Amino acid sequence: MKEQLEQWDKEYLWHPFTQMKQYRQETPLIIERGKGSYLIDMDGNAYLDGYSSLWVNVHGHNHHELNEALRQQAEKIAHSTLLGSANIPSILLAKKLVEITPPGLNKVFYSDAGSTSVEIALKIAYQYWKLKDPIRYAQKNKFISLKEAYHGDTVGSVSVGGMDLYHKIFSPLLFERLEMPTPYTYRMTPDNDEEACLHMCLNQLEDLLKEHHEEVAGLIIEPLVQGAAGMVTAPDGFLSGVRELCTKYNVLMIADEVAVGFGRTGTLFACEQENVSPDLFCMAKGLTAGYMPLAATLTTNEVFNAFLGEPEEMKTFYHGHTYTGNQLACAVALKNIELIEKNKLIPSLQEKIALMKEKLASFKELPFVGDVRQRGMMAGIELVMNKETKEIFPSHLQVEHQVTLEARKRGVLTRPLGPVIVLMPVLSISIDELGQLLQMLYDSIKVVTEKFSHSNV
Repeated sequence: MKEQLEQWDKEYLWHPFTQMKQYRQETPLIIERGKGSYLIDMDGNAYLDGYSSLWVNVHGHNHHELNEALRQQAEKIAHSTLLGSANIPSILLAKKLVEITPPGLNKVFYSDAGSTSVEIALKIAYQYWKLKDPIRYAQKNKFISLKEAYHGDTVGSVSVGGMDLYHKIFSPLLFERLEMPTPYTYRMTPDNDEEACLHMCLNQLEDLLKEHHEEVAGLIIEPLVQGAAGMVTAPDGFLSGVRELCTKYNVLMIADEVAVGFGRTGTLFACEQENVSPDLFCMAKGLTAGYMPLAATLTTNEVFNAFLGEPEEMKTFYHGHTYTGNQLACAVALKNIELIEKNKLIPSLQEKIALMKEKLASFKELPFVGDVRQRGMMAGIELVMNKETKEIFPSHLQVEHQVTLEARKRGVLTRPLGPVIVLMPVLSISIDELGQLLQMLYDSIKVVTEKFSHSNV
């Protein structure tokens, strides 16, 4: 059966973000089940889930209380539309999300993925200004996002993306955006000067806003960490500085916490760390602890009230999804938040964060590791061919891919982002498991890169 599935996988499936020519030349890894911090393949091999199954898993795989929450809800109803009618789990979850997110976010709009949560935020921001004063704000049609930004793969979210690798080919389809610099300290300053990087980026953003604020509907940012950019961590004060400038220049601030929310940065939400309340707030991934597709876009009463009017005024927000507010997804999200609070998950992360920091320091001693970045339980190890020039390895060598294959042999699953090896463990991982994961990843990088020590690349 395994051989047949491998054949069908290569014959019928098109995997996301995967070069299928290369994939079809390798033996596919087929996951059959999971337990706790481990994913288990069809041969019974267990792998530590080093990327939380694409940054979503919170309490571990096959968690009995999350399983039970789904079963109980399925016995009542799996889905009914939220268009013009309500359901119990979506109401309870909306109330809970308002309670746990930054102050002022009082309205919840559901969707199914991070991309759609961003798409909704962009459309709300755009329509808000048109409803508020269509003449005065007629020019507020543009958005600011960071260089190397990634906010999803729908057309609107791609439009505010800044990664040429993913987005350039679609440029004729996209709306115009304005670009602000990413505070990529390692690449932006010769000596990793965070303070210099902070001021440089905020000054350039203010210059941009001075010139264009009348044209800008909103600014979108991944708070504290730009995930897909390669785990680029912002200097302290950058997020709050962006918030201040958005307020000063009358621009809506959109916080994309799809990747960084639900404990990933060491607090429940990244915005908490600099006491930032955005105007719009996007969440997905960890919202259901990795169980079901669900996303939410939260906003303020000020924004929401602009959409209120008589039917003939056509102020309605004409956007929706078939599975908006799905009962199964909302039920498991409620149980996820309950477990986070009951198990004191956020305080329990601090010991793990400290262990990661301690162990990751040794990675910097490896000859081909240029930079190590960490914020909470998110980390990136950037591989370089030359530490002095920061030159990366040529793509044809597939060094990062080789590292992940070596890690798989040792019992760890992760994925690279360009030259960066990502570490995003399941948040409930034990200290012992985390120590093993870090050691196996260290060994994998060491073994793969050692072959380049005495060779001409």
